[in-house]
Formats: sequence, structure tokens, C-alpha cells
Amino acid sequence: MNFNFTEEEQDILNSLQKYVDEEIAPKAHDIDENEEFPVQARNDLAEQGYFGMYFPEEYGGAGLSYLSYIAAAEKIAEACATTSIVLMAHESLCMWPIFTYGTDAAKQKYLPKLCSGEILGAFALTEPGAGTDAAMQKTTYRAEGDHFVLNGGKCFITNAQFADVFVVFAMKEGLHENHGISGFIVEKDYPGFQVIGHELKMGIRGSSTAQLAFDEVKVPAENLLGQEGKGFKVAMTTLDGGRIGVAAQAVGIAQAAIRETVKYDKERIQFGKPIWKFQNTQFQLAEMQAHVDAARLLVYRAAQYKQDHPDLKTAPDISAYAAMAKLVASEVASDVTRKCVQLCGGFGYSREYPFERHMRDAKITEIYEGTSEVQRMVISGWLGAKY
Repeated sequence: MNFNFTEEEQDILNSLQKYVDEEIAPKAHDIDENEEFPVQARNDLAEQGYFGMYFPEEYGGAGLSYLSYIAAAEKIAEACATTSIVLMAHESLCMWPIFTYGTDAAKQKYLPKLCSGEILGAFALTEPGAGTDAAMQKTTYRAEGDHFVLNGGKCFITNAQFADVFVVFAMKEGLHENHGISGFIVEKDYPGFQVIGHELKMGIRGSSTAQLAFDEVKVPAENLLGQEGKGFKVAMTTLDGGRIGVAAQAVGIAQAAIRETVKYDKERIQFGKPIWKFQNTQFQLAEMQAHVDAARLLVYRAAQYKQDHPDLKTAPDISAYAAMAKLVASEVASDVTRKCVQLCGGFGYSREYPFERHMRDAKITEIYEGTSEVQRMVISGWLGAKY
């Protein structure tokens, strides 16, 4: 593993850095304060080719490495966590399962438009009674002629109000085990499909998060993902990639908090000198940075491993590597951002400064796409099988 980018990829990442510094970061406060979906950034990133970074050129993608996509996700998250999750839900959670498990007809129909950003994607697994226990799906489906019929509902769906295409999971009518789950591609305009409400969240407040309802929604047979009844595997392998993205997001949030805290502490005078001059402050920030860099290495290891093993049959460690990256990065992000608020005192608590936003944004990385407890289950299960 060398974690190296090609010259083209490095140029693209440099260009992205310039864009996020000039266009995304200055708007992050207002996006959070007004709970505003980042429409302009979504459109700009699509136009610049970031919506299909690691997908093949034959489908309209940029054909870049998966590692470069993860690096891009981190850069965007460092500027605005809300904007980063819009991209990741689209690319990791919607596009990847279509590319990996979709029929040829589905790939040809959806991937070019998803890569270009003409349409936006979402992923729908979570239900009120099926969060961590994802196998307990209550949304159901039945086969009927040349299509499937879905009924039920989902919650906490990212991009929901702005998405055009959803990857949806449902249990076959009459079954209650994970081998009865199947995945489907559902378009927003299918009759009987509805997006409901907008969740009022603690962090990533500009992200569109809503409920979905399905009332006799007919889905064409060619929109089935993989084999019927094998949808639980589709969901879990999709989440492996999603967790690497969330880990990169967590690293970006933590890095932003450290950067802003150092700047603030160099200017804030207490007891006749900048807070930065106190050894306690320097040592705390030094330790934080070391932990963030360690987390980044775990993220890059998982990304490199996924990149090197595109065939899931030859990637026995991907779930564990993704889980370790997400577990460590998310908990580091929560710890770092909380400490940064403390180091900045009352101003750290003020919404006029970014510190409290970083702390609020960091918390969700410990929860979505598998809680920290789930990551520990995955890692310990891997350890038991390995040794």
C-alpha cells in the first residue's frame, strides 16, 4: 500500500481544494444555520466530475481511483460536512450497488445520469424498527408479472427530498429473515411512492433527511439488484464502502476543528499571552493531530484495500478494515471536536464560530451507516474467525 495519487489525480484534488476553500467553506455556516440544502455545491461538484469519480468512463465516470474519491470526500467534509454527505450518499450508497449488482439495462439507464449529476441518488435501508438490526425489514415486496410491488416505509433517508433514484430494500411478503430481503432501484416518480417531511437534526443540518412511503409501488423486474432474496448482502457490502466514506468525513471534520482552533488560540490573549503559548494547549492539540493522522491512515488503508480488491470474493478483510476506519475516525472526531470547543471557551460554544458546528457534525459519524457498537461487532467477529 503506497497511498500515492497519479499526477492527474493530484491535480484534480488540488483543484478541488481551491474550490472548497473559495466556494464551499464560506457558505458552510449559513447552510447549517438555515438548514439549507447545498444546491449550488451539488451542481458545481457534478459539473466538475466529482459525482462519478471512481466509476468507469464507459458509464460516464472519471475512471479515477477509489482512494482519490475518499481523499476528495475528506476535503469536502473539512469545508462542510453537509455537502460531503450529499456526495457520499449519492456515490457510495446509490451508485455503487447499481454498478456492482444492477442488471445491464439498469446500469445503462441510470449510471451515466448519476455520474454526470443529472440525477441525484439515495439509499433506503433504515426503518423505525430496523436500524442497527437491519434484517428486521417491515417494508415488503411481492413479485407480480414483470414487476415487483413494494409497500411500507423508511426513515432517516439522506438526500431524500432532492433525490431522483433510490436504492431500496424490502422483505418478501410472508418472510421474516434476512434471506428474504431484496434490493431495488426506485424512481421518485413511480406511482405510490412519496417523500415525507424533513428531519430536524443536531448536525449536518443542511442535509435533506426524510421519510419514504411505498403504497403498491410497481418496480420493473430489471430494477432488481442482484439475486432475489440476496439483498441483505447487497446492503451490507454497500455499507462497507459507505463506512469508509463516513470515516473520511469524520477525519475532515476533526481536521477542520484543529485548524480553526490553532488559528483562534494564536489570537486569543489570556494572562498576557496567546492561549497557543500555553504548553497544555500545545500538547492537547499535538495529541489530537496525532490521533487524526492515525485515523486517516486507517481510512486510507481501507480505501486502498477496497481499490485493490474490486472482486468482493477476494476481499475477506474489507468489512473489518472499513469498520476499524469508521470506529476510530468517528470517535476521534467526536473527541477532538469536543476538546476544541473546550480550548476555545465561551467562544467555542458560540454559533458565531465554527467549533460547536464541528462538534455537532462529528456526532453523527458515530451513528449512521452503522453505530460504533456495530463496528465493534464486525471487528470482533472478524477477529474470532481469523484467530
